[in-house]
Amino acid sequence: MADVTSEIRVVGAEGPGGLTLRTSGLSARGLPELRADGLPPYLGQGWARVLAALARRLAATGEIPDELAPGVEIRLTPADGGTLAPVPPPGRDLAEWRRDVLLRMFPEARA
Repeated sequence: MADVTSEIRVVGAEGPGGLTLRTSGLSARGLPELRADGLPPYLGQGWARVLAALARRLAATGEIPDELAPGVEIRLTPADGGTLAPVPPPGRDLAEWRRDVLLRMFPEARA
């Protein structure tokens, strides 16, 4: 997988509806940027890592993955401004899924 960490950034802003994170740099590769809206602030740093991992995978392959890691299922749906938003599989609660993704990808976040 190509190392694109110097080319893609994750930036965030807090608003009344929670934290919004988005990538910057995927569009230079002809790919849509990623965004996650309405995150509780306590998930911000962890989800910045999740978006970065997803962005690296997307940039390296040009394909939207079904899983970020074994057992970590993900879907991307169209969001504001032509971006893509990671969402849970059908039937999963968004807040619960966000916590689960973070803990499965980065078990050290439990501490």
